[in-house]
Amino acid sequence: MFRISARTVLELGAELISSDVIACYELIKNAFDAASPTGAEIRFEITLRRNDYLKYRQRALGKAVPLNQIRSDIKKAFVRSAPEDSMHRFSALIDDSSDPNDFVAALDMAYATENRIVVADTGHGMSRRDLVDSYLVIGTPSRKRAIDAALRGGVTRQQRPPFLGEKGIGRLSAMRLGDRLRVETAQQMDEHLNLLAIDWSAFADLDAMLDDIDVTPERGGAKPTPEWTGTRLTIDALNADWTLDRVQRLAEYDFSRLTDFFSDVKRRPRIAIFWNDNRVPVGRMDRSLLSHAHASLKGHYRLTESGPTLELQLEALDLGFPHGREVEKKTLKLPDLEGAVVGKSATIPLSALYELGGFEFEAYWFNRRRLGAIDSIGDRNRVRELQRRWSGILLFRDGFRVLPYGEDSDDWLALDRRALGSTRYLLNKTQFVGRVATTRLGNPKLVDQTNREGLRVCPEQGALIEILQLAIQTHLRGFLSDVQDRYKGQPDDLTGVKTRISDLEKRAKAAFGQLRRTAPQASEIVHDLRQVFAEIKEFYDRAQRRIVAVEKEGRQMVHMAGVGLLVEVVAHELARSTENTLAALNALRGRNVPEDVGSLLRTLRSEMTSVSKRLRVLDPLSVSGRQRKEVFDIAALVADVLDGHKRQFDRHRIQLNVTLPPMPVRIRAVKGMIVQVLENLTSNSLYWLDLRGENEPDFVPTISLALQDDPLALSFEDNGRGVAVDNRERIFRSFFSLKEQSKRRGLGLYIARDCAEYHGGTLELDESVNPETGRLHRFVLTLPDTVRTLP
Repeated sequence: MFRISARTVLELGAELISSDVIACYELIKNAFDAASPTGAEIRFEITLRRNDYLKYRQRALGKAVPLNQIRSDIKKAFVRSAPEDSMHRFSALIDDSSDPNDFVAALDMAYATENRIVVADTGHGMSRRDLVDSYLVIGTPSRKRAIDAALRGGVTRQQRPPFLGEKGIGRLSAMRLGDRLRVETAQQMDEHLNLLAIDWSAFADLDAMLDDIDVTPERGGAKPTPEWTGTRLTIDALNADWTLDRVQRLAEYDFSRLTDFFSDVKRRPRIAIFWNDNRVPVGRMDRSLLSHAHASLKGHYRLTESGPTLELQLEALDLGFPHGREVEKKTLKLPDLEGAVVGKSATIPLSALYELGGFEFEAYWFNRRRLGAIDSIGDRNRVRELQRRWSGILLFRDGFRVLPYGEDSDDWLALDRRALGSTRYLLNKTQFVGRVATTRLGNPKLVDQTNREGLRVCPEQGALIEILQLAIQTHLRGFLSDVQDRYKGQPDDLTGVKTRISDLEKRAKAAFGQLRRTAPQASEIVHDLRQVFAEIKEFYDRAQRRIVAVEKEGRQMVHMAGVGLLVEVVAHELARSTENTLAALNALRGRNVPEDVGSLLRTLRSEMTSVSKRLRVLDPLSVSGRQRKEVFDIAALVADVLDGHKRQFDRHRIQLNVTLPPMPVRIRAVKGMIVQVLENLTSNSLYWLDLRGENEPDFVPTISLALQDDPLALSFEDNGRGVAVDNRERIFRSFFSLKEQSKRRGLGLYIARDCAEYHGGTLELDESVNPETGRLHRFVLTLPDTVRTLP
């Protein structure tokens, strides 16, 4: 039978609750759990700050300074806004002591009793029986039972849970704030207050067991009014130094973010903060800030009849260059979410997508360098400060904050880490103002850790983070990059500049001629002007040549990135083949039967043959070979590529349906680019076929490939998950990918299409919808007749 030491209570309270903010937050939530119609009030009643108390206590112990001088200094150090009666009581306690030891004891008593934090509500209160059966039961099951009953009752995510907390240890957070607690509470039927006094320092006795500490509720005086209900917690012998500046900072930043600041101000739970009877305003976000965001993302994850669905709305409002208001809506259904969140690694199980439950989120992105003045807020500096104060993507449950998500030191969505490796839009966490809204009943697996610092690690928590990262890092970032590509730095921009320069040159020459005829004496000046214009024209020509060179270099870099992707695939195959080869060689040890040796050597030969074919097919991807056009049989090339994957197809039990013309189809093209198209299509198919096969035991993966001669076209189709109709064009965007995070590159199809267009051809996803999946499955590569050569 377990016995519990008294100091275990300290571990669950003062030591487990890691900050004063979390401690206050737990006590605030208790007020709302009590259905307080006036919300929660926190009063900081401070007569002498803790740091001054410790300073003068040390002086008294040192006995070098006269007590009268210390008394005088203490009274001068009283907080000016402290109530007069509190200062009088404090003074009376320290004035009666003449001995230094007695003075220190009196100072300790005065500090403990005249500095306090009071948390009050007007909720339903507690009876003396409640104090015994619930409040004094650590880990009381009553709240957990109520929440479990609500979950079993088929509730909707819009319903409020019966309680915000359920572990039954949040009340212990009071000991984080001070060593003593006094509870005054009453219910409607009570005529008197019910009292409970706890000295937490008693639990520090290393030899005491929990049942050795006597804590018993008592009957108190009459209620303030016969109708009064509620609870008043008085915490004294405070453990931290509380000042007006600190409370103001907490009210402005921490307490203002404890409840969902995106919700209607009138509907937000009331939290009132007081410093010595003076109201300290709790910060509120000016929502006009959101209307000046440069981009935004709104999302809704829900469970539908067809399975989990993620709906996104992306907006680009002002990206720093001329463009219209761009809005894009996306819907990711189960196949897309399975590929992006679960993937082949299955670190997060498919069931987590269902067990997670629905939630909503919104995030507003700001380019801080471009923030300017806003009439309702103030000048540029004020706007920037406001955006900084509310920055971060915070997590809320039933309108209340889940810490520490969204804090300055917390990068729970890895936005800063990803931004360091980003080459385009840098989506840092400080650029966002946003929130994620969950509910206790709608998201039952998202449960707080005991220390209230984040959610418990579980598959559903991992799925939540993966979905948010997918929305922000992949879809928002890709959307902004796509808008930039369409509006800024397009190839025809250079053509437009060239045309304008030519027009200006013609106008300048005409003006020079007119000027020479009108003022012959100014011929020297005209000559100088001509020279200046010629230098400008020469500078432009050099710039144009450099731009063209950079574009070529950029194209080569993109292709090299594609080569890198294929090298990664080949490296994987080489590793697998090497492992199999080593296993075969190891099996030779101790064997002296020729038949076994012959069989193992045949296995080794087969493995090496596969590697040889893969390397031979990829040889044209070398830098020297890729850009050189040559004449070859495309049908034979297709056969070679597929043959190089034979071992891989066999391992994955993939059936091939290949239709090639009976006669060679000779073309003049860059062989490496055609290989790249085929390799990227094959790599994608293998991923999605594997994914479907892992969840459907009877699934027969199939790849169908057909090359037709007239017109010259290659169709590539598989029976994997397919592509949503809405994503028919998006999949060809750079960095767009619906694969799991570790395999999410988003360059393969972008490069494959670029290779097709390099030859004057196209690479499209056929718009024919598969009746079984309702999605698109067939890619079609077309090449123009100009690449054909005579047999």
